[in-house]
Amino acid sequence: MIRRFRRCGHAPGALTREDQAVVDQFRAMLAAVRSPEPWTPGHGQDVAVRIGPFIERAHTRPGDDHGTEMIAVALVHPDTPHAAAYLHGHQLGYTDRGWLRCETTAILGVWQPAYRMLTHVEAGLYIPDDIGMAPAHYSVDIEAREPNGSGFTLLRLGPYTQASLATRDADSLNIELDGQAATAVPGFTVTATTAPFDINDHENYSNPYRTDVAELLAAALAGARLDDDEAKPWTD
Repeated sequence: MIRRFRRCGHAPGALTREDQAVVDQFRAMLAAVRSPEPWTPGHGQDVAVRIGPFIERAHTRPGDDHGTEMIAVALVHPDTPHAAAYLHGHQLGYTDRGWLRCETTAILGVWQPAYRMLTHVEAGLYIPDDIGMAPAHYSVDIEAREPNGSGFTLLRLGPYTQASLATRDADSLNIELDGQAATAVPGFTVTATTAPFDINDHENYSNPYRTDVAELLAAALAGARLDDDEAKPWTD
């Protein structure tokens, strides 16, 4: 994407203050593109993401920004966190997408304000429907904890395409667990909580759409009662 700038007026001589500001902004953008600040997984930094010929700002999802090939991000207006940015971002299609799967090869580097010149906002364009990023899904984790906080994960369900679906199943499973609190896993408190779907650990999830989640829970509880030695330690 090439942006053209024209000086105000036609008189020769020194640049006006306004012209100089535009030139400085353009130079800062070129420097940022040529020498981006490297992005390091797991540091919770906003990133600059390539979307077609544009560059956009994105939040990385806490706990799901460690991947070397794919992470979860949410597009945000480049002027975030200013109050007007949310409304403007909603109008232009930023805030209604939720978390998205982002290939790390699409990340230019850590977000810098100089990239604003390369965004859809600056071009006055709406974010297109197809930006090449699928939704980053959700999960339900069923965990068994001892009073001291140690324990293990009984079952992981996912992926869920919507947070509301994961919350629905977590609530349903917690009702089921409340009815058998003393016998679920003796000595442990078992709870179901919603969490981001870890796309780098997908093989350890059970698909909630193929089997009734209550049946999956019953099987996991039965297995834990029969063989506690195989339970994996649970860590924060």
